[in-house]
Amino acid sequence: MNIEFLATVAVIAPDPINSRNLYVDALGLPLQREGDGYYHSEQINGCKSFGIWPLSQAAQACFGTDQWPSERPVPQVSIEFDVADAAAVDSAARDLEEAGYKLLHGARREPWGQTVARLQSPEGAIIGISYTPVLHD
Repeated sequence: MNIEFLATVAVIAPDPINSRNLYVDALGLPLQREGDGYYHSEQINGCKSFGIWPLSQAAQACFGTDQWPSERPVPQVSIEFDVADAAAVDSAARDLEEAGYKLLHGARREPWGQTVARLQSPEGAIIGISYTPVLHD
């Protein structure tokens, strides 16, 4: 597996409005709201993309339901590492499974063009191995 860069860091928010108050109003980060309640910015130096990801959306992305499964630790952050291309995501997912890691979902292409596979780290974070074309130079 060849990680090219840290692509995205997103806090996972059970209460997105409260989180927005901190990150946008108090800290002054230039986050823009998507229609679905996800806030993000690609304008913060040192981070390709920073976001506030509603917990319900994280659950939907990983499990196809708005509720995070009670048998899993509730994540507080999502970190995505980008690889060279979409095929490398599939290869990385297989490598992780062969190493004994259980994926939340295998490699799949999202409607916005990103290919991603996700697992939950021992700390409870959502870790994505992804290829996000718009973040590559």
